[in-house]
Amino acid sequence: MNFTKIDDIQAFLAVAEDESFTKAAAKLGITPSALSHRMKSLEERLGLRLLTRTTRNVSPTEAGERLITSLSPLFEMINQEVEALGELRDKPSGTIRISCTDDQIELCLRPKLAQFLENFPDVTIELYVDYGFTNVVTDRFDAGIRLGESINQDMIALPVGPDIRLVVVGSPNYFNQHGEPKTPYELPEHSCIDIRHRPEGSVYAWEFEKDGKEFTVKGKGHIVFNSIIHVLNAAVDGIGLGFVPEELARPYLNDGRLKSILTDWTPYFPGFHLYYPNRRQSSPAFLAFVEAFKHKRNP
Repeated sequence: MNFTKIDDIQAFLAVAEDESFTKAAAKLGITPSALSHRMKSLEERLGLRLLTRTTRNVSPTEAGERLITSLSPLFEMINQEVEALGELRDKPSGTIRISCTDDQIELCLRPKLAQFLENFPDVTIELYVDYGFTNVVTDRFDAGIRLGESINQDMIALPVGPDIRLVVVGSPNYFNQHGEPKTPYELPEHSCIDIRHRPEGSVYAWEFEKDGKEFTVKGKGHIVFNSIIHVLNAAVDGIGLGFVPEELARPYLNDGRLKSILTDWTPYFPGFHLYYPNRRQSSPAFLAFVEAFKHKRNP
């Protein structure tokens, strides 16, 4: 395939991504009419229709979708290798895409973000908040953050925070009105603020442990979120009891707006880890990110 045809494939991928000749043309630095002509020429050479055009939008055909699936990863690999040439420069640069959750940002990333961006002004960090356990490989993220126990063995995993535990919290007003459960078995009698990580998933059951015995409990929740930050806020507002990372609730525990209970039923466990494929070609920017955000345990 000659370079002209490679350019045409890249142009097709740009149109398919933006679903617009106008937007793709602006990105490629050519006119929409020139881009349309190039796509027609490509389709004629292939003998296949790659794009369905209407007055409102552009979308790939079945053949176009097949071309996107097979070629997009290859061009992504080319882009990664080109970015990896940054090793020859003094300063790391480029974009780092991380899949994570609100609490992971607050607890593991936010405390170090300002200093990192000051140290590496040519690096852009894109944080995508998602509780749906995104596949970082197929969705082309550089890395993701999860609890250590939920990471596949074929991934490199590095801690980005200390061991953590989840605790049951409630506002003083809630406890004044409804009383304080003395064991997890009393939680079904209370209004519990639930979280559902994915639309098709089940509501998360609260996990406890005592004397080596692990068990789960579900309360009678009347509100469900998919973000732990909103669970915490609802607990502060007195809506019910929340089950949240202790350190995330720390400011509210310290100033008395929340109280933690049943703490002897919630032991610590391995905290959040940054994970990425072991076959990944790491750019200087990503290596700098890993070094800056990995958790360093006290001796």
